[in-house]
Amino acid sequence: MSFIRSALAAVAFIALSQGAVQTASAAKAENTVVLKLKDGDVAIQLRPDLAPKHVAQIEKLVGEGAYDGVAFHRVIPGFMAQTGDVKFGNVDKGFDASRVGTGGSDYPDIPAEFSKEPFVRGTVGMARSQNPNSANSQFFIMFADGAFLNGQYTVVGKVVSGMDVVDKIKKGSEADNGAVETPDKIIKATLQANKSKYKERPNGLQRP
Repeated sequence: MSFIRSALAAVAFIALSQGAVQTASAAKAENTVVLKLKDGDVAIQLRPDLAPKHVAQIEKLVGEGAYDGVAFHRVIPGFMAQTGDVKFGNVDKGFDASRVGTGGSDYPDIPAEFSKEPFVRGTVGMARSQNPNSANSQFFIMFADGAFLNGQYTVVGKVVSGMDVVDKIKKGSEADNGAVETPDKIIKATLQANKSKYKERPNGLQRP
């Protein structure tokens, strides 16, 4: 589910913007997802005001444990880190290197919820195919500003603490479209609000 177009050549010219560093526990609990990574925690403030359908699906998947063990399978230096393939990208449960990036959950794809919110360092957006209405479970975190994505992908939130941890995610090669060998993973994803609303589904989240 590659979402990069011909604009990759512009990535090298995107300037990094510096954000304030907080601890993950300092972020607001409401609509906050905390990703436990090997180097620490990353707190993401979700934006249901911008993308209510996308945020609702992310919260369901987090609550069901679907993101736990899922790889950052595509990481392009100076651009973004992509994860969330709950079908083919789980490092702990049958990681498929040949198909990772093409899968999603067994929930329906989500209609686009594009907004005027810009893609800047720390923005979290939904990955999709060429079909604007094909986002499902995969998302990406921006290392740098990416104005060429504005209005083309759905913004679902922003990292409010832990960008220093994001910066340490294992990188892939631009020549290989950012594919990562032995990738880092989400150890645990936790929804800080409504923790008891969702329960892990014993049969998993795989499409047939």
